[in-house]
Amino acid sequence: MSFSLNSTTGLNSSSNLLANLNTSAATGQELANDVLVNNGPEDSITDLAFSPQQELLAVASWDKKVRIYEVDPNSGQNQGKALFEHEGPVFSARWSTDGSKISSGAADKQVKLFDLASQQAQQIGVHDAPVRAVRFVQCGPTNTEVVVSGLWDKTLKYWDTRLPQPISTIQLPERVYTMDAAQKLLVVGCADRHIAAIDLNNPQQIFKSLQSALKYQTRVVSCYPQGNGYAIGSVEGRCAIQYIDEAEQQKSGFSFRCHRKLPNGAPATSSARTVANQEVHVYPVNAISFHPIYGTFSTAGSDGTFCFWDKDARQRLKNFPSVNASITATAFNRNGTIFAYAKSYDWSQGYQGNRPDYPNEIKLHATKDDEIKQKKRR
Repeated sequence: MSFSLNSTTGLNSSSNLLANLNTSAATGQELANDVLVNNGPEDSITDLAFSPQQELLAVASWDKKVRIYEVDPNSGQNQGKALFEHEGPVFSARWSTDGSKISSGAADKQVKLFDLASQQAQQIGVHDAPVRAVRFVQCGPTNTEVVVSGLWDKTLKYWDTRLPQPISTIQLPERVYTMDAAQKLLVVGCADRHIAAIDLNNPQQIFKSLQSALKYQTRVVSCYPQGNGYAIGSVEGRCAIQYIDEAEQQKSGFSFRCHRKLPNGAPATSSARTVANQEVHVYPVNAISFHPIYGTFSTAGSDGTFCFWDKDARQRLKNFPSVNASITATAFNRNGTIFAYAKSYDWSQGYQGNRPDYPNEIKLHATKDDEIKQKKRR
């Protein structure tokens, strides 16, 4: 895939925990060839997810719809393939492991299942409160695949798609704000900074309850592809790298600043923060996505930028220029050659910021190894 330009220079990373390593700065040309997704949503975009089996992109949005697009991996050209609707804003849409179905959760309190072959959607669950997040997960020693939904009524529910009632319900300490799963790890980020980690070998109970390592509200959690930990993003422009194993956490866990700017729009690097009388603007981290091959990851925020990082080297790999709108959702495709990002209003500035001309679109960026692959250590 080669529809993007790239140009790099050296820059120190944005946190003292990530300092003294050469990183790649934005020059303004990196996004020039990014491809627009045609016939996009009519309201703010809440979730992006690529199929694990083919180049199909599912998009959830506030316009009550889930759209599925087919993407050419060589050119980035795309077209609509399917669409289904809820009766309220859709907050989450995710693929089954075999890529044949999509589950979605919405403000209408419904969990739906869409079959790609038949183009039919059915309700598989109904709740007493809006559904904030859904995932397909594989439970127990038999790896039985079910849909799990996280709610604003402080519960987590598991659904066998053939049955009308949940097969299991877990009480959570607070409302669900975000959720992710990888391998046998399910992590739920709740209100009041609560984090619940669940071992899917024993999915009926919380394996570990803890408070977020970050001081303010959790916006997003994203599990590592290996299933041994997760990253957290918060409203104060920080990201935390967390591990399930205590010894590994003591050795490799850390947090860092990101998505912060000086008044002139420049990234607030560690050196810039020491300049006298510098006012730093802090933005929420809205999305974190892990590369499926390299295990590196992206962060994206309300400042309109996204960055690529290497958590193992504690290094920022690439900082991209602003897209002049909040980035609300991101996703890598199945082999990490395409990075999708959604530009739309995230309500971080209140109703005053919701201008009629605010961008509402999805772009496809062709990743290159010098942007996203781990650097060789000197």
